[in-house]
Amino acid sequence: MIKLIVGLGNPGIKYKYTRHNIGTWYIISLLKELKIKLKIDRNFCSYISKFKSKNENIIYFVIPNIFINLCGKIIKKISLLYKILPNEILIVHDDMDLYPGNIKLKFGSKHHGHNGVKNIIHSFENKTNFYQLKIGIGRPKKKEEIINFVLNRPPIQEKKLIDFSIKTAVKYTKTLIIKNNIEIIMNKLNKKNKKFNLS
Repeated sequence: MIKLIVGLGNPGIKYKYTRHNIGTWYIISLLKELKIKLKIDRNFCSYISKFKSKNENIIYFVIPNIFINLCGKIIKKISLLYKILPNEILIVHDDMDLYPGNIKLKFGSKHHGHNGVKNIIHSFENKTNFYQLKIGIGRPKKKEEIINFVLNRPPIQEKKLIDFSIKTAVKYTKTLIIKNNIEIIMNKLNKKNKKFNLS
C-alpha cells in the first residue's frame, strides 16, 4: 500500500522547467487530475497535500522545497510523523538510463547515481527499500556534460515525450490509488515500456 508519493526536484524558478525537476512536474499533473491543491508546510520545508480514497486510505503528496541532494531528511521526518514505512513510499524522479517518453517502476534501494535518491537512502540509514517511479530523460554523450544536462530544459521534442510519459504515469497512479495494488501496476507499466529501456 502506497501512503506517501514524493516528487523530486530543486526549488525556485531557475530550476522549475529543468530535467531534474520532472518529479515535481509529475506531482503537479497528478494533483491537477485529482483536483487537489498543494499547500506549503514550513515545518517540513515542503509543499504537501493529501487524498482520502473511497476505501478510507490516506495518501500524502509531497514536493520538498529544498535542493534535491538534501531531501532525504525531510522525507524521513514526514514518514515518521505519519507512521509511514519505507515500503509504503513512492519516490518519483528523472532517470538518465531511460529514453525520454519511457517510465519504469522499481522496488529497492539502489540510486544508480541519482543524488536525490542517494540522499534518501542515506537518511534512512541504508536499511530500506522503497518504490521508485523513474521518468526517462536520456543521457548526454559525455560524462562531464551530465550536470549541465540535468539542470537545463529539454528541447521541445523531448519535452513532448516527457509530457507523454508523465501523462501515462498519472493514469496508472490514479488506478493505483483506486485499486491500491502496486504490484499489478508495476507489471503493467514495466511491460508497456520494456522495449525502450536503456538499462
